[in-house]
Amino acid sequence: MNAVIALMIIGGILGLMLGIAHKYLKVEVDERIDVVTDKLPGVNCGGCGYPGCHGLAEALVEGEVTTPNKCVVASSIAKKEIADYLNTTPGPDGKCLEIK
Repeated sequence: MNAVIALMIIGGILGLMLGIAHKYLKVEVDERIDVVTDKLPGVNCGGCGYPGCHGLAEALVEGEVTTPNKCVVASSIAKKEIADYLNTTPGPDGKCLEIK
């Protein structure tokens, strides 16, 4: 009986610690990355120099790349949509990017 009580107490303490850790250690992801990834063709060819469409989307949103023209597969319409989206949608810091 003592073992059951001890396990319940340990479980409660660990659950509380996990709840606190979830609150303070949360990693916030910029949702613009997912939107840009969806606008890219999704072939993950690596022709842009990044490991796939998600990698290029991250580079665009973080400002590492200033033009979606690095994607050799995407249509000009898709590239324009990406540029327009990033130029008009602010990030978590409240600033829009200047994508050509």
